[in-house]
Amino acid sequence: MHPYFHQAREIVASLLSRPDELMLETGAGGELLVARLRAVIAAILLLLPLVNAITGGSIRETMIGLAGAVFINVFAQVWLALARTPRRFRWLTFASAAFDVSATTLVLAMLMTTQIPAGLNSMVVWFGYLLAIVLTALRSDGRITLFAGALALVQYGAMVFVGFQLASSPEQMISSDYGAVTVGNQVQRLILLVIATLITAMIVYRMQRLVEMSGTDGLTGLPNRTWLLHRMPRLVDAAQRHGGSLTVALIDLDRFKRINDETGHHAGDRAMRHVVQVLRELGDGDEWLVRLGGEEFVLVMRKPIGTAWERVDAARRLLNERPFEVERGADPIRITFSAGLSAYPNDGKDLSELLRRADLRLHQAKQEGRNRVVARDR
Repeated sequence: MHPYFHQAREIVASLLSRPDELMLETGAGGELLVARLRAVIAAILLLLPLVNAITGGSIRETMIGLAGAVFINVFAQVWLALARTPRRFRWLTFASAAFDVSATTLVLAMLMTTQIPAGLNSMVVWFGYLLAIVLTALRSDGRITLFAGALALVQYGAMVFVGFQLASSPEQMISSDYGAVTVGNQVQRLILLVIATLITAMIVYRMQRLVEMSGTDGLTGLPNRTWLLHRMPRLVDAAQRHGGSLTVALIDLDRFKRINDETGHHAGDRAMRHVVQVLRELGDGDEWLVRLGGEEFVLVMRKPIGTAWERVDAARRLLNERPFEVERGADPIRITFSAGLSAYPNDGKDLSELLRRADLRLHQAKQEGRNRVVARDR
């Protein structure tokens, strides 16, 4: 397969996939920003009917514009109120994007009742589609951008079809105020919607890659401290609301620096990836392995501390049984780790408190000879 087709498939797959927690958290803030912008834009839209009346527009068109502006202002406040609670309503981003597109379609349909060219050739109102599509970039979710673009194409395409069906004579497609409605200029508008969607989608894709790089460890591919800072409050909140278990394990590799000193940093990087592979081998869907940096990791588990201790100690024993092979023929290097565990809410109610208690227990494990897991204070 040609490299360009392969890259295109990767981009499409990325845009259609559900963003990770870091991106969803970013998108939640973006939705609030979109809601605030929508409220400001909606207030400005109230000026358009006034301008239309002052410049000699028809009373009916002015009233339609005013009704549309009031309608958008009312709902803008509704979306703003809902967006103030980040990620509480998972459907909010799709619903508000659908509203932005559909509100444009509604106003164009109302204008088309006065005369067909008013609905199909009004650039001011039609621009609402472009605005709705571009605003989705702030939500950092490619699915919403593609959804808004597809919805705009379908709705406006349906309006164009209905408009041509309603015209009983060519004269009905011509207006002194809006010009002539032709197949060519309507197809051009549909193409512009496609272009706007593609450009916005690529902006979202680029933003996703940048955020992904900021939340991912470059050597191991694991989530990093930035990811943990965004994800942990959600896990704590879920444990608090549903009464679930949550345990944090702070893991530190024992005397790992000697591998870099004795075999070189390239072998040290390979050894680090070897450790990660072993640590993930016993994992399941209720835990997250994070690299804090250097030789430190955090394992977050939706398990009570006793079960979590068994999980971490099993990983410790497995790593001890799987020595790292520097190169063929060379003596393998046995790698061990020490770990300290803490559990919500007994040992702390936020990430800082949990890590502080886990760090104290990690130091206990080091002082007691390393290569062990400590889950309670001595």
